[in-house]
Amino acid sequence: MKVPSDLLYTKEHEWVRLEGETATVGITDYAQDQLGDIVYVELPEVGRKVKRMEAVATVEAVKTAADVYAPLSGEVVDVNGELEGSPELLNRDPYGKGWMFKLKVENPEEVKDLLSPEDYRKLVEG
Repeated sequence: MKVPSDLLYTKEHEWVRLEGETATVGITDYAQDQLGDIVYVELPEVGRKVKRMEAVATVEAVKTAADVYAPLSGEVVDVNGELEGSPELLNRDPYGKGWMFKLKVENPEEVKDLLSPEDYRKLVEG
């Protein structure tokens, strides 16, 4: 199971890459592994305002579906349109081509509530 050291994480298995006031968000390697073969992804609309821990996207696998939550409050400024035609990118490359959406972060203070790579690893291995 991969847990890149340059990302932050949520207890709900989203990852966050911060670049200035933009947060790129996806699901973790652990999450895609638990879901199995992903067959459909529903992404949020660009311009949508979201609150931290609000369900903003859906991932459907062969046997189940799961919500993806906003790790931070903000506005959706970009989505990964490639996932609509190739949802399996979430399985193949969850930290790269499988990113889901980007947020313009509204409240930088919320970042301190995210998990470090070490804390996330303990969560999924514990």
